[in-house]
Parts: sequence; C-alpha cells; structure tokens
Amino acid sequence: MVKKNLKNVKAIKIPFGDQIQEEGAYVTNKEINININREHLTMTIHELALQGKHNCYNSMAGGVAAKLLGITNEIVRDCLADFEKIEHRLEPVLSVYGVDYINDSKATNVNAAWYALDSMTKPVIWICGGVDKGNDYEQLLPLINDKVKAIICLGKDNSKLIDNVIGIVDVIEDTSSMEDAVKAAYRLAQKGDAVLLSPACASFDLFSNYEDRGRQFKKQIRLL
Repeated sequence: MVKKNLKNVKAIKIPFGDQIQEEGAYVTNKEINININREHLTMTIHELALQGKHNCYNSMAGGVAAKLLGITNEIVRDCLADFEKIEHRLEPVLSVYGVDYINDSKATNVNAAWYALDSMTKPVIWICGGVDKGNDYEQLLPLINDKVKAIICLGKDNSKLIDNVIGIVDVIEDTSSMEDAVKAAYRLAQKGDAVLLSPACASFDLFSNYEDRGRQFKKQIRLL
C-alpha cells in the first residue's frame, strides 16, 4: 500500500533497507552502507550503539538524513556509534556472573517484544507478561523456540501467556512480583545467557507504568 502511493509523493525519496541502493542506504554482510551525493559511508552493525534489526534501520534512516544535510562521514559514524541509549528500551543494566540483564520494559506489545527477542544473540531467560491487550502471541513462537531457554511470566493473571507458550519452552515459571521474577531469572540463568525484561504487555496490574516496572527491575538486579 505504501509503495503504491509513493508515486503521489512529490518529495525526493531516498530508500533504505536490505536491497543494494545506488542512492540511499542498505545493509549487507553485517555492514551498513550509505550512498548519498556520491559519498559512501560504511560501518559494521556491531559498531552501532543501538543493536537489533529495527535499530539498524533507524540508524540507516538517521545516517541518510545527516548526509543529506552535508554532515561529514566521520561525524555521522561517531554519532551512530555513541548514540545514548534510552531508558527502558533494550537498556543494558548489569552483567552479573557472566549473565547480561536487559531492561526493555517499554515493550508493551507483541511487536516490540518481537524486535527485542530478534536482537538477542545469547540464550534468553525471558521475563514477560502483565495486562494482555488482546495479544496474539503466534508471531513470537518461532523466535521463542529459537532463542528462549526459559520464560518467567510476571503478572496477576498469566494463564493466556502460559497457554500459548507451553510446549515451546521446557521451563516456565509464574510470578507476581518483580522480586520473585528477578530471583527466578538469577536461579535459572547460566554464564553466557541474557535475562531480558520485554513484557509484550501493559504494566498496570502490578506497576504504576512501564517506567516503574523497568526501575523495579533494575533495583532488584542491583540487590542480587
């Protein structure tokens, strides 16, 4: 639908994505390439401050805009590498005994949780749940099967979530407080794992808002 209507847009259109572009940006072989006004900028996706496929696209879009404004490659590269991470959005918290703890409390829907899981490169202990907003968990199942070793449900009523993931993951725990959820994650995690809070649900059953949920997560990690 978007592509069909682009011809009606009079503005100059600069594409970015997975396909090689003569003018625009693309990613190939784990490297982003930005071609604007006969200037070429490259950097590996591992150099980006914001990790994950969605953030790779965001970085390309930002890089294209910067190059159109005439900003030098060096400055664009430095900005993409040093961009300050936003609290509660795939926010690294601590590494405890070789286990990374990541706060993605802002992920209040399935789509946001999908991108968080997709960005994980280590076996995941996934803390999820809360107020279900009519969620369809089907799209998450392949990622859960591929990346998640244990699920810790956090909420007053986790029955729908548990029903959807049972049989996909061997270890599922049901908790109703952040303290219990973090303690369960600590017990289950092994060196080289990642504990990811990416709830896919709203927070209002146990917390004031997603910020409160994320801050309680970080507090409990620091108490381990």
